[in-house]
Amino acid sequence: MSRRQFLATTTAALAAPAVHAQTADPRDANLVDLPAGFAPARVNLQTEIAPGEIHVVPDQYRLYWTLPDFQAIRYFVGVGRDRLYESGEFYVGAKKEYPSWTPTPDMIEREPDHYGQYEDGMPGGPTNPLGARALYLFQPDRGDTFLRIHGTHKPDTIGFDVSNGCARLVNAQIVDLYDRVPMDSRVVLHPKDIPNPIV
Repeated sequence: MSRRQFLATTTAALAAPAVHAQTADPRDANLVDLPAGFAPARVNLQTEIAPGEIHVVPDQYRLYWTLPDFQAIRYFVGVGRDRLYESGEFYVGAKKEYPSWTPTPDMIEREPDHYGQYEDGMPGGPTNPLGARALYLFQPDRGDTFLRIHGTHKPDTIGFDVSNGCARLVNAQIVDLYDRVPMDSRVVLHPKDIPNPIV
């Protein structure tokens, strides 16, 4: 599916009935604004990939948590803007619930009017930019890369190139993923502008 086809599908899905949240539990947060078709789903893979890995396919706005027997759980995500997206192999070097957030110096330099006010950080909470949970991506030679897979309280950003490089899921879905992913799990952020390498 091309990016144009995906966006057309997304537009159509936005008209679909939404799943309604009944509690303040982060597992349910934001679902009131998320089309039902964007729920996590078990899917079949074209090729066998080792279970217990995260694969982000940016042009499809999908994240896969791989399972045995050619299967995976598929989530929908927002990804980094083109010039800020970084592909590569990483591992989960830290996991945090309701993490605090501080913009990087590069973010403040690019958009001082927006990020400068947060240079001393923002405490964790449901409206924090990292949302309810965050997986911190590391590389052996760099340590913390400042890339994250995290939550968001802005469901309208799912399916778009919106971030400073991170992949975002609505809070309900990052909680689900977070509970599945152990420390040191392999993470692959696939390059943009390539056919879907997963399904």
